[in-house]
Amino acid sequence: MNGTPEHYRHAVRRSFDRAAPTYDAAAHVQREAMARLCACGMAQAAPLSVRRIVDAGCGTGQALPWLGAHFPSAQLFALDFAPAMLDKARAAAPHAHPICADIERLPFADRSVDLYYSNLAAQWCEPARVLSEIARVLAPGGAAWVATLGRQTLCELHTAFASVDRFHHVMDFVDDEDWRAGARTARLDIVALRHELFPALAPDLRTLLADIKAIGAHTVGAGQRRRALGRRGWQTLLSAYETFRRPDGLLPATYDLILIILKKP
Repeated sequence: MNGTPEHYRHAVRRSFDRAAPTYDAAAHVQREAMARLCACGMAQAAPLSVRRIVDAGCGTGQALPWLGAHFPSAQLFALDFAPAMLDKARAAAPHAHPICADIERLPFADRSVDLYYSNLAAQWCEPARVLSEIARVLAPGGAAWVATLGRQTLCELHTAFASVDRFHHVMDFVDDEDWRAGARTARLDIVALRHELFPALAPDLRTLLADIKAIGAHTVGAGQRRRALGRRGWQTLLSAYETFRRPDGLLPATYDLILIILKKP
């Protein structure tokens, strides 16, 4: 996250450090994204000779056992910039090598990585910087599997908050064209790039918001409201969000998942 303001980077790191104890219990979206990314990567990738894998932004290490099982002879690195998350990853995968570092500045030599894996970490960064680092560290013929979030993510929440005030309550997500342009600049081949929409569901808005906060994904940067909504604001938000209630009685929060499979020529 070196391309973002320092205070914002620190805020995101603190948010994920605080979320580490509650992360796994609430990380339904991350598990769904992981399953889809792994399936997409295995379906699209040519046979790989994998000696070194990096899980970039590994969080609590949910993907590390899967990566270790599918590439048992590879050296596996777990990288995250939140120390508390990395402590959880150590417990999840003692065989992986933990590294506390930023995905916009990877501590690996040029052309030293065969498979770069990243599930729902890149949305906090600038696509061009992430892709430049991927291109630098990938060995020729190496692959990158990246899951990130697109513009329609949390669209219901954005719409509902717009009825309350003009503050910035929801993180801005970039369009997939930013990833396409960044890949072209980095000279990476796009093997696949696709959107998959899926909802996180909860019986009420408090639960939905609590799950978002529990995984550390509530830091939105500049323009956010500094005071609590208050009773009137909260009721306005509730009423606005109720318009999205599904026939099965649940409230959705849409996630616009972007799956990107890349290859270095």
